[in-house]
Amino acid sequence: MASDLVIVYHRQPYEEVEENGKIVFRENKSPNGIVPTLKSFFGAVDNAAWVAWKLAEDTANPGFERVVEIEDSFGSYTVSRLPLTEAQVKSFYHVTSKEAFWPILHGFKEKYNYDPVDWPTFREVNWAFAEAAAAEAAKGASVWVHDYNLWLVPGYLRQLRPDVRISFFHHTPFPSADMFNVLPWRGEIIDSLLACDVVGFHIPRYAANFVSVVRSLRDVGHVPRIKVDPDFISEGSALSDRTVPTEIHMDDGSNHVVRLGTTPVGVNTRYINEVAGNDKTAERARGIKTELGGAQLILSVGRTDYTKGGADQLLAFERLLDRKPELVGNLRLLHVSVSANRNMVAYRDIQEEIEQIAGRINGRFGTFTSTPVTLISRAIPFETLVAYYRAADVAWITPLADGMNLVAKEFAASRTDGDGVLILSEFAGAAIELSSAVLTNPYSNRSMDHAIELALSMPEEERRTRMSELRRMVDIYDTKAWARAQLALLSPRDFGHNDTAA
Repeated sequence: MASDLVIVYHRQPYEEVEENGKIVFRENKSPNGIVPTLKSFFGAVDNAAWVAWKLAEDTANPGFERVVEIEDSFGSYTVSRLPLTEAQVKSFYHVTSKEAFWPILHGFKEKYNYDPVDWPTFREVNWAFAEAAAAEAAKGASVWVHDYNLWLVPGYLRQLRPDVRISFFHHTPFPSADMFNVLPWRGEIIDSLLACDVVGFHIPRYAANFVSVVRSLRDVGHVPRIKVDPDFISEGSALSDRTVPTEIHMDDGSNHVVRLGTTPVGVNTRYINEVAGNDKTAERARGIKTELGGAQLILSVGRTDYTKGGADQLLAFERLLDRKPELVGNLRLLHVSVSANRNMVAYRDIQEEIEQIAGRINGRFGTFTSTPVTLISRAIPFETLVAYYRAADVAWITPLADGMNLVAKEFAASRTDGDGVLILSEFAGAAIELSSAVLTNPYSNRSMDHAIELALSMPEEERRTRMSELRRMVDIYDTKAWARAQLALLSPRDFGHNDTAA
C-alpha cells in the first residue's frame, strides 16, 4: 500500500536478531537517537514506510526479502530494504562518507581522503534509495531523507517523482563554503539538495553556511532572514548567530523556493525522567557513590572519533592532577569512549592514543587503592548510564566539533535532583541551547583547565541555578518538538504546526 510518509535513512528501524533459528525484529533498546524519534511519527499518518539498506551476499538473490511489514509499539509500517554487498557498503559508507565527507563536515581538512572514493558506486547506492522511496510514496506524499551519506537521493527522487514533497535533514555540522568546496562533487551535491522543498539543520549557523555554499556555486535570488529566538543565542558559543536564513529563492527561472528549517534535535526527556526516578537507578547511583568513597566523579561519554576530542580531554585531566596534587586519590574520571568503527585506521589510531594517555595517567598517579582514570571502550546499557549521570559531579563533554551532542542533553535530563555541572564545548551545536553549561574552548589548554577547575569547585547554589536552566531547555526542545517542527515545514496540514524553530 502506498505511503503518505516515507522516511529514508541508512539504518533499519529495528534490531534484527536470531532466535531459535529464526530471524526476528526487536525494537531498538535505546529510547534516544534518530531511529525511535523518527518512528514516533508513524502514528501521525495512515500509511508509512521506511527505506534502509541491508547487507546481502548476492543482491540478485530472489530469496532476499526486500519488503517487510512491521508492527510494534510505534504502529504498523513497511520497511523497504535495499540489498547491498559488503563492497558497496565499504565504498559508499566507510570510504566516501567517512573518509571524504566526515572530515570536511567537521572542519578537519587535513584528514580528508579523496583518492579511494568511488563516486559511481556512491551514485548507484543513492539511486537505489531514491527508487525505493519513489516506489513506496503515495501521490503527493512527504519523503524525509536523513543525513549526508544520502546527499544525492533528493535530486534523483525529484526526477522520479516530481509530485512528492522532499525534506532533507543534516545531523552533522554543515561547513562554510571554504571548507565544503574542497569536495570535487560539490555542485552535484548542492543541486540535489536544492531539489528539496525543505533542508533542515540543527542550528542557524549551519543553515547560514549552507546558504554561503549555495551562493558560491549557483545563482540565488532573495534569501530572507529573521531574528533568532533568544533561547538559541549563546554569548559563550562560537556557533551562535543573531539572524537565520529561512528560504532560498532560486534565481534560475524556476521560481523554486527551498525552505530552511533550524531545529535542534532533542532527547526523550519523559523516558529519561522515568529511568532517572526509578528505585533501581537510585540504588545503582548510590552504589557508585559508595564505591567512590567520597571522591568526586567526572564523567565523559562519547564515540572514539577524532572529532570528539577524547585525547585532548585526557591531557587536560593529566594537567589538572599535575597542578593540584591534592586531588590525586580524591578525583576519578570515567571516560567512556565507544569505538565508532574498529576497521578504520583513523578510529583505530585515536583509540590507541586514548588508551596510551589513560595508561600513562594511571601509571603516574594511580595507587593500590585508587585509579584516576577508568576507560570503558564498549557501550553501556542506557539504564546504567543514567545511574552514572546521576552519580557524577561533573559531565565533561568537549568535542572539537559536533553537530549537536545528545549526551549533554541526556545528562541534564537525568538530573532530576537538580544538581551537577555540565562542561560543554562551545563547538558543539548543543552549546547554543545549553548556554548555562560551563562553556569551554577545547582547542585552548587555558580554557579547558579553567573550566574543569571551575566545575569542580562550583558552589551548590550556582550549580542548581545552572542546572535548572539546562533542564528547562531540554524539556522544551525534546525529540517531539524537533520532529514536529521539521515535519510542519514539510507538510503543515498533515503533521501540525510547531513554533520551536529558531
